[in-house]
Amino acid sequence: MPLLKVDEDSLHTLVTAFYARIRTDEHLGSIFNDAITDWPEHLDRLTAFWSSVMLTSGRYKGQPVPAHMKHKARITPELFARWLALWADTTDAMMEPGAARDLQDKAQRIAQSLQLALFFKVDAAAIMKKDTI
Repeated sequence: MPLLKVDEDSLHTLVTAFYARIRTDEHLGSIFNDAITDWPEHLDRLTAFWSSVMLTSGRYKGQPVPAHMKHKARITPELFARWLALWADTTDAMMEPGAARDLQDKAQRIAQSLQLALFFKVDAAAIMKKDTI
């Protein structure tokens, strides 16, 4: 299979192949399979997400942070690392090298943002106390 450039069709192909791997992954599969009830609809939403990220299409209208917060009890930083490793493997295998790198860079930044939203806790009392010293 020839390596793909980033366009709507290749993003759909990539997202479909990637989440086929996620669904069978020993660490991520059960989390995603428990959370997603309509895989075709979810894949369309994720394709729209990546279209918005990579092609600035504006097709994605969702909110990733609240969607992930619903599953916070099952998500760990290590699972983000696993997701990113599978994403890198899949994009390297399917996409042209520059496109793969761009997709991986975007995914890394998105993962960092989501992890900050999920796991970063500020001790507001300590900050207030420090500010008054």
